[in-house]
Amino acid sequence: MAAPLIVRHLELFAALRSRAAVCVRKRALHNSTPLCAGQEWRIRNGFARSNSEYGPLTDLPDWSFADGRPAPTWKGHLRRKEEREALTRRVILLSTEMEAGLTNWREKQQALEEEHVQKKKMQLKPKAIFKKKAECH
Repeated sequence: MAAPLIVRHLELFAALRSRAAVCVRKRALHNSTPLCAGQEWRIRNGFARSNSEYGPLTDLPDWSFADGRPAPTWKGHLRRKEEREALTRRVILLSTEMEAGLTNWREKQQALEEEHVQKKKMQLKPKAIFKKKAECH
């Protein structure tokens, strides 16, 4: 009697297989979605994957003292701040490396162009006698 019920539940969840993971155990049928609700929409619209990654709800303190003093910083806030600072340092380092690389490349291109112009200047020139004969004919 329980077997047809499990089969029926499996058939119902077959349509949800792309959005949900189905796990059958001895006595229970579990259904869990691998993605958080609304995650795709938030990513498509430029927001964080979840509300707990960044934003005012995560970055601002939950409370402050009545006299206006700020609340002490939390471990998670300090960790996120350090991660952002490390990322900023890495971005600055990579951008300065890119600028230095582009500058070196431009200098090399300019040196190659100058060398090409110099080679053209140093080429042997045709004699004037042959030029006059070509003009006469």
